[in-house]
Amino acid sequence: MDTKRSQTFSFILLIVSSILCFQSRADGTGSVYFLDSSTHSYFQSRSSESKSMSLPEVGAAISILLGFAPPSTLSSASSEKLNEVLKANPFNRPNAAFFLEINGFGDKQPEVGSDTNVFSKALKSEVAIGDAEIQLSDEDELSLVSLNEPLPADMEWTDKDLTTFASWLGGSYVNTASEPLSGELTIPLANDVQLKLHMTKKADREFTTSVISLIHNIQRAMQIHQDLARANPTAELIKGRFDGFKAFQDHYGTNDIVQKGAELLVTSVSKIYDSLQTTYKGQIVGVVVFNAPLAKESDTVLTLNFTKQASPRWLEEKQGSHEAILIAETLLVRRTLAWITGIILIIATLMGVWFLMYMPLTRDTLLYSNVKLD
Repeated sequence: MDTKRSQTFSFILLIVSSILCFQSRADGTGSVYFLDSSTHSYFQSRSSESKSMSLPEVGAAISILLGFAPPSTLSSASSEKLNEVLKANPFNRPNAAFFLEINGFGDKQPEVGSDTNVFSKALKSEVAIGDAEIQLSDEDELSLVSLNEPLPADMEWTDKDLTTFASWLGGSYVNTASEPLSGELTIPLANDVQLKLHMTKKADREFTTSVISLIHNIQRAMQIHQDLARANPTAELIKGRFDGFKAFQDHYGTNDIVQKGAELLVTSVSKIYDSLQTTYKGQIVGVVVFNAPLAKESDTVLTLNFTKQASPRWLEEKQGSHEAILIAETLLVRRTLAWITGIILIIATLMGVWFLMYMPLTRDTLLYSNVKLD
């Protein structure tokens, strides 16, 4: 009998552990980096202890940074965790956020490379990847710019775009072939290391053009911000997902070039964030999530959800059977006032004429003001 119980208990433990293992693989883990402003302080100081967060808590942090109230379903433990990330002053919010998901980054650390990139000074936390929402109160109070908008049909990348991209990163692009997009891209990295990407290779070309597309959409977002700043300023969210590195990693596996590609991506995002800081004059923060390769590819892990607020109650006249009576009473009052005013004016006019006709001439000061009468 004890043997059967032991076997049953072992079987139940096996099922439970399998479910937990499947759940962890379905969701996966990653890292979230809170990038503070260059001129303001919206986050708490960087702590040596890395605390884990859930993705709904990250979404709540973004809602608060945009100036919206956190969701009502937020637990007290999550609220305390947000207090350890965000500054307590509710009047010191940037009202603009840059949120980017980088898929397939794995266990690589974004701090690698130069110590001057924004990730080396950011507030970091581990995060469990799953489905979550950024809950906002009103869609009309938010300007949303997606970084995953497809490029125009008539727009194609050229060697000039690659040359500009290489120069932006301090590198070079050389194409000696007659066909476009067939050259070699050389990017300097930290510790005098160079990354060479050959545009004749499909994986190299797709990874490079995906980074250039991200930069192009960021420039479009900055132009939209400048247009909004001249009109009616609202909260702004720049949101996107980058999948170019995952395809690059799937192609090369564990090759050293993958680590160099990660450094190039981190450097590019760091320079992008510096450009945003300049355009927004420090009134923007960044939240970057690095997903493990097991994250879903169908959609972004954080979706927007707008909750309509209850419309204000205005004092209005009740519509019903008394409406005709109220209209009749209003008309009666108006007509009565008009008749009374008219009668008073007529009587005053007649009295004035009568007094003028029968007033003695010597008492008319208007006609004889300058005449001396005996």
